[in-house]
Amino acid sequence: MKTILITGASSGIGKATAKKFAAAGWNVIASMRSPEKEAELSLLENVMVIRLDVQDKESIREAIHSGINKFGTIDTVVNNAGFGILGAFEKSTDEQIQNQFSVNVFGVMNVIKAILPHFREKQDGTIINITSQGGRVTFPTCSLYHSTKFAIEGFSESLAYELLSQNITVKIVEPGSTESNFFSAAGMAADQGITAYEEFDKIALDNWNKNDTMTSKSAEIAEVIYQAATDNKNQLRYMAGKDTALYFGIRKGEDQEYVNYMRKAFIPEILEKRNK
Repeated sequence: MKTILITGASSGIGKATAKKFAAAGWNVIASMRSPEKEAELSLLENVMVIRLDVQDKESIREAIHSGINKFGTIDTVVNNAGFGILGAFEKSTDEQIQNQFSVNVFGVMNVIKAILPHFREKQDGTIINITSQGGRVTFPTCSLYHSTKFAIEGFSESLAYELLSQNITVKIVEPGSTESNFFSAAGMAADQGITAYEEFDKIALDNWNKNDTMTSKSAEIAEVIYQAATDNKNQLRYMAGKDTALYFGIRKGEDQEYVNYMRKAFIPEILEKRNK
């Protein structure tokens, strides 16, 4: 029986992924910052709910050690934990910038650093990094969030070359808009002293809500993650979600055509004002 460790398993994609793998007969190490609040996953057979904060290296080491002690090994790690700061970049505070990268970038690196000795020792293992469609396409108000997801895309692609030498596989899953608590958990750029972007933020977010018509269920994303973990392919990237396919398709064309499309779709009022 194989074993998977999932970060950010308390809700959304992470929780759905834990359920999917448990139902498929895997041992699941469902990690989260506050395991004492989890009442559902702990009832499932072969699921170990444990504390892991991607910003706390000791908690990562303890979770990996406890998981190996319980199940004998770890075969796959899914780096899912992450969050977003929305709003114009200039309004983001230094603390928000640091925290965004600490979780979304350095947190992923912390987990990978901690699991690699185990994977190298057995010359086997799979790392699945959950990025976002926002790791290859961009939306207004997401500049800070996108910068972290673009970083993980590049890191993962290059890391995949390195780890081939150790028979370790790296894969990327790129979800689109998903029924989860991402937006409710996302913070807004918090510098209240800057008001110049109020109209921009409102227009962009309002149009985002209007265009957000192809939302996927977390369970649908979990199916793609399961496919990536079990298909035995050398494939690096896995798209997840109808809107991801849409935006990636547009991006394949001329670069300026894509930029023009996104401007017209999400900030047409700003564009019209600029062109007057």
